[in-house]
Amino acid sequence: MLVTGATGYIGGRLVPILLESGYAVRVLARNPDKLRDVPWLDRVELVVGDLLYAETLAEACEDIDAIYYLVHSMGTTGHTRDFDSLERAAVRNLIGAAERASVNRLIYLGGLHPEGGKLSRHLASRTDVGDALLASRIPALVYQAGVVIGSGSASFEMIRHLTEVLPWMPAPKWVNNKIQPIAVRDVLYYLVGALEVPGEVNRAVDIGGPDVLTYGQMMNGYAAEAGLPRRRITALPVLTPRLASHWVNLVTPIPRSLAMPLVESLQNDCVMSNHDIDSLVPPPAEGLTGYRRAVRLALDKLRNGTVETSWQDSSVRDAPSDPIPSDPEWAGYRVYTDSRERLTSAGREDLWAIIEGIGGKRGWYSMSLAWTLRGVMDKAVGGVGLRRGRRNPDTLNMGDALDFWRVEQVDHGKLLRLRAEMKVPGTAWLEMSVVSVGGAMKYVQRAVFFPRGLWGRLYWYSVLPFHGIIFSSMVKRITHAAEVRSEFRTEFRSEFRAGS
Repeated sequence: MLVTGATGYIGGRLVPILLESGYAVRVLARNPDKLRDVPWLDRVELVVGDLLYAETLAEACEDIDAIYYLVHSMGTTGHTRDFDSLERAAVRNLIGAAERASVNRLIYLGGLHPEGGKLSRHLASRTDVGDALLASRIPALVYQAGVVIGSGSASFEMIRHLTEVLPWMPAPKWVNNKIQPIAVRDVLYYLVGALEVPGEVNRAVDIGGPDVLTYGQMMNGYAAEAGLPRRRITALPVLTPRLASHWVNLVTPIPRSLAMPLVESLQNDCVMSNHDIDSLVPPPAEGLTGYRRAVRLALDKLRNGTVETSWQDSSVRDAPSDPIPSDPEWAGYRVYTDSRERLTSAGREDLWAIIEGIGGKRGWYSMSLAWTLRGVMDKAVGGVGLRRGRRNPDTLNMGDALDFWRVEQVDHGKLLRLRAEMKVPGTAWLEMSVVSVGGAMKYVQRAVFFPRGLWGRLYWYSVLPFHGIIFSSMVKRITHAAEVRSEFRTEFRSEFRAGS
């Protein structure tokens, strides 16, 4: 079978489950580098292609029995105004290629919505995609799911941060709307179960968990599982979706481009209108996962650092996407750099551990207040900000989000290159590398900025004085932290041998 959206939150979790179930899996990826570090890459067939370019899809669909269509534009596309037309073009291209290849089944994950109600633009677009799949010559099973609760899901992260940050929350009136959340494990169960549905079935079905709650009840359910006091929530009629999305953007790590469709999806009651799914895919033997248990499982994964996929790692709308040009090819570009290096007595392993563990709760080893203010400024203009954090506290993979950076390249033990996704008038990268010099290690750090127009040049010169302080401090503190780590490990080994 073919999985589209394998770099996304659901697709990245579905692929290993399909493999464990014995299915042969092919994945379609526009940028294969984003999958370079996933543990299951050597067990799948990878095809490079883009849903917006029909000519790239024939190979992906050839000899395929079923296709999972797990892509959508919520907060991910760089085209803010015409995302719905792009979604229509993408699904049209996929259907054409699938029909020519005589695929037997299409499976789609859409959104739960009220019948006949006015839908937000994003939810309407997802509904249109489901309708297009159902209208094709291939039988389609369209799942309509409510709020997905799981470690790393955008909906869960929004609930988590709103609850943890605000002991009292002034909220829009939709905080009292009815919602039927579903655990991510149950979404994955239904997606795998779709492969056993009779081939002639061509319809949309609702899926949801066993609990129907208000958003306020979901927040307080989270508070109970997280050991927090009950939150007071006051519904205000004056908060429009746009104002609410700004509020979510400022209070949580969720950027405004993603907060808006999430908030808009809560404007109506989102409860299952039928339970026809039970006749197609019977519930799990142990039953569906209740909301409180789903929160508990998600928190356990966060505490243990075992979050498989996260909303953080989705591409960010309007962020630069092109890799840094090779150094010799900078001719023709206006480029500014800040390069620094420092010899250290720490070993490669210890220096790399500090580099790879940078950001998130550990910070950036220099002027924490300055980094925090830069993150606040970025959030204020709709960026992702520092609080996006990182998925795993100790390891980084290609494509991972890291505060307001994206891991563009990681050669473990040697090089970490980050591409900025903050709002800047240009494109920026930060490189940190370990170089062997004789018998010692050298830490090399380089910031690279390609300005866009006059504002880009003015921006660079305006922050240049701060760079002199921040980047020089980073070099000193990173190498010092590596040396402390190295000394600690040496002393520990010595004490261990003496004790033996």
